[in-house]
Amino acid sequence: MDYVKAENIRKSLTADCSKCFGLCCTALNIIASSDFPINKPAGTPCVNLQSDYKCQLHSNLRESGFKGCTVFDCLGAGQVVSQFTYKGQSWREYPEIGREMFKVFPIMEQIHEMIAYTAEALSYKIPHDLSEHLSVQLEELQNLTKLDPDQLLSLDLVMYRFPINRLLAQTSDYIRESLISELPGMKNTKDINYERADLAGKKLNGRDLRAINFRGSYLIAADMRNTDLRGADFIGADLRDTKLMGSNLSTGMFLTQMQINSAIGDMKTLLPSHIQRPTHWLD
Repeated sequence: MDYVKAENIRKSLTADCSKCFGLCCTALNIIASSDFPINKPAGTPCVNLQSDYKCQLHSNLRESGFKGCTVFDCLGAGQVVSQFTYKGQSWREYPEIGREMFKVFPIMEQIHEMIAYTAEALSYKIPHDLSEHLSVQLEELQNLTKLDPDQLLSLDLVMYRFPINRLLAQTSDYIRESLISELPGMKNTKDINYERADLAGKKLNGRDLRAINFRGSYLIAADMRNTDLRGADFIGADLRDTKLMGSNLSTGMFLTQMQINSAIGDMKTLLPSHIQRPTHWLD
């Protein structure tokens, strides 16, 4: 696949709430915490969801204690379920499909997440055989988004995640090793591996952490200000309240909008092209 086309697929996975029936405000289970001031069972509309599927606190969510709402990103799964899977039929107008729709939504969200990772992997210059395997997986995932509700509910997503995770790891290893071998001063970082490491609250600010493996690591409230993180792999990393002010993540690998939304950055933080700068960073 043309890497430019793959990059465009990755960029296209953006939520459009105007075409969604408030599924993230209804389908998901919410437990009261520092991110949410209320308990909300799955399948129950949030008290702030209006009849037009808009949030009455949208412009004041963080100040009202709904910080988690400003972090969540469905990667466009909501509008696909609303407009394609259910052909524009909403759970309010057709209550009989509501329970099913709320179960389909998180499945579609996971499919979109896998599409995002796979498309991003294909946007890199990688060996042809690896690209071919990823292209096959991407086509299969895209076909899954076209299934009807019953077919989606019967899916075993583990069967798709396992081969994709293996291919993504191979992509990460290839890109990071290439970066290490090409740039001067990088060989000292070759043996550093923070995969699944507990780095919560750690001071990593100002360091050269290019091409480091942060897969599945805990970076909660870590200080990574003014840190060079180009080429680092962040798939599955927990970036809640990670300080990224002034850091360079412009070529960080497998970053999601949700991860960045949960972190703390500023106008000097450099982000990948498919990631939007969170509006709350401007405050």
